[in-house]
Amino acid sequence: MSGQGQTPVLITITGPDKPGVTSVLFAALTRHGVDLLDVEQVVIRDQLVLGVLVGVSSDPEALQEAVEQAMATLAMNVEVRIGSAIGADPFAPSRIGSTHVLVVLGRPLTARAFTEVARKMASLGTNIDTIRSIADYPVTGLEVYVSAANESEEADAELRAAVADVASNGGLDVAIERAGLARRSKRLIVFDVDSTLVQGEVIEMLGAHAGVEPQVREITEAAMRGELNFTESLEQRVALLEGLPVSALDEVADSLELTAGARTTVRTLKRLGFRCGVVSGGFTAIIDRLVDDLGLDFASANELEVADGKLTGRVVGEVVDRAGKATALRRFATEYGIPLAQCVAVGDGANDIDMLAAAGMGVAFNAKPALREVADTALSHPYLDAVLFTLGITRAEVEAADAADGLQPERL
Repeated sequence: MSGQGQTPVLITITGPDKPGVTSVLFAALTRHGVDLLDVEQVVIRDQLVLGVLVGVSSDPEALQEAVEQAMATLAMNVEVRIGSAIGADPFAPSRIGSTHVLVVLGRPLTARAFTEVARKMASLGTNIDTIRSIADYPVTGLEVYVSAANESEEADAELRAAVADVASNGGLDVAIERAGLARRSKRLIVFDVDSTLVQGEVIEMLGAHAGVEPQVREITEAAMRGELNFTESLEQRVALLEGLPVSALDEVADSLELTAGARTTVRTLKRLGFRCGVVSGGFTAIIDRLVDDLGLDFASANELEVADGKLTGRVVGEVVDRAGKATALRRFATEYGIPLAQCVAVGDGANDIDMLAAAGMGVAFNAKPALREVADTALSHPYLDAVLFTLGITRAEVEAADAADGLQPERL
């Protein structure tokens, strides 16, 4: 059994990354018959850091000399600590995984801002286990695995509150999730449309065609702030569109601009087997075009009544309002046999609250305060592909997959 009658030896190798470093080191370790206790390797901008903890039954000094000679042949730096010089009990069981994962995004991500994240973790007795870069564009992103000292519900709530506080004060986006299988098992994502998947509000664009954009915008803003019932606000706005030719719907659909990163986000998630769709308080005549363009799997939206080639100013059928959005999410999840815990919802307004609350992960995207307060994470940069980073997908993985399909990276 490892540890009995053995001396622990911690070996740290640093220097330029090159082929052969690991094989040469382990050849030297093999000749001394050591037991491998732990190992970790990272490469940062072609600089290697390799740490190996072993147990040796006899003559650890001879092992140290052999390792130093082996690494000298590759011009690598080596530090060796033996026995008590290592510090904490090296034979103690390793921590079984981290408890939480933080994704820290910034543009830029400054050392000062990340220092505040680290200080906040330390103040709660939460240890930072590992850090890796996940994005360099359009934002800088770090994935931080941490271990909380206490895993009670109260401690979890305190950690999440601390993360929200440091994010708002530091100008960062910080997402937090429990570590483990649940984080890597998301299978369905639903997007709001207006000001989320596309730029702007479709009903305001229709209002511009009808010459009533200011009145429509005023009602829209009140609804998004949660000051008006969505159904009532929708009816008021649609009533203002009475008499608008149906051709205006096509003109607005043709003029829509996707949010930066939207196409990349959907394409990447579909590669991973996600079911991707939209649930919108907008209109099917517009949404259907997006479904076809992006290859979405499902959609739910409102139906405008038309008579004699013109809008009547009324909505047909059940309104997709705040409650209706959550109902639609549950319906699609059931149709695809996917638990709600494995669903992601992305939105920006108060009418998205129930939908985000129903999903396993709710993302507030450049959202109003009412939604940010209830979301699992809030993104404040205008790039939808930041959603990928919160799911642990790296920019390098996205671009490698695009390159394999012959697509050029979408960088400005």
